[in-house]
Amino acid sequence: MESDILKYLNEYESIFTISPTNEAKKLAQKYHFLDYMVERYINMFGNLNEVEEYLYSCSFPLIRSIRCNTLRINCEKLEKIMSEKGFILDKVSWLPHGYVVKKSPKKPSLGATLEYLVGYYHIQGLASMVPAYVLNPGQKDIVLDMAAAPGGKTTQLAQIMNNKGLIVAVERNRERIKSLLSNINRLGVENVLLIRTPAENLLKTNLKFSKILLDAPCSGEGLIQKDPSRRYKTTIEDLRKFAITQLSLIKVAYQLLEEGGYLVYSTCSIAPEEDELIVNYAIEKLGMLTVNVSGYPAEKGYETYHNINFSSYVKNCLRFFPHKHGTEGFFICLLRKE
Repeated sequence: MESDILKYLNEYESIFTISPTNEAKKLAQKYHFLDYMVERYINMFGNLNEVEEYLYSCSFPLIRSIRCNTLRINCEKLEKIMSEKGFILDKVSWLPHGYVVKKSPKKPSLGATLEYLVGYYHIQGLASMVPAYVLNPGQKDIVLDMAAAPGGKTTQLAQIMNNKGLIVAVERNRERIKSLLSNINRLGVENVLLIRTPAENLLKTNLKFSKILLDAPCSGEGLIQKDPSRRYKTTIEDLRKFAITQLSLIKVAYQLLEEGGYLVYSTCSIAPEEDELIVNYAIEKLGMLTVNVSGYPAEKGYETYHNINFSSYVKNCLRFFPHKHGTEGFFICLLRKE
């Protein structure tokens, strides 16, 4: 670990020391969560009623949603075709290509239709669609997707760019890159350069990017509805390890970003240890600026957590919660390099 990251973590080490209260233990037992997780939710939400509302919401499956892929089809045409098959789609007002699947036939399943197989749509969480829109790459941008597999956001970036410009999609895992390549081909993406390498290896080149998406590896604490085992499999020490990885990656992103360029940092986690703590490092140690983003039904970032004060600029970040927004738990922040 680099010395500046270790020093930064030492400044905020108290975040990773949590003693669950009796209230947290009772709710944890009732909803089958780890004690320390519920104690953190009490700190985040500020009252037990909302904590229980959130825990209760995690007992229900995620709303099914898709992204219409305009590289392959007009969205109105997709609505008509899917309706004829027995799928009722409800357009999401705050997502240009997002739909909630209100009704489905018994067969075929959403991931087995001919329309899915030929790339007319991609199955994607509602909040998961937001990072690409927030980054909003243009047709002349050179974009880096730092952790690209399985490709939902990579292909969405290509869609926004109408297959113009260039996306460098980096993935280090050989098995995961297979799904990334499959989605790129299925969805008709043509402006992606796929590289199997750790993102930090790009520092050995002279490459600079105008826009970067860092959808960081994380605990997935926002996907408990999809994977109930996340209620009890991530320890506080695991969160610290994720934070180390995320801090290292955002530092690499900063170095690869050209001056005046934009970075979107996102996770499918609601843990401040993986979210505001990382963005705060980018603000205070790297000198980046957060950019206020509007148009989404999201909460602001936490300026205070567990008796720690972050930079007030983390309030410009976006937070999605299942009990408030009907989405997966998600965190998104737009940063600019001065």
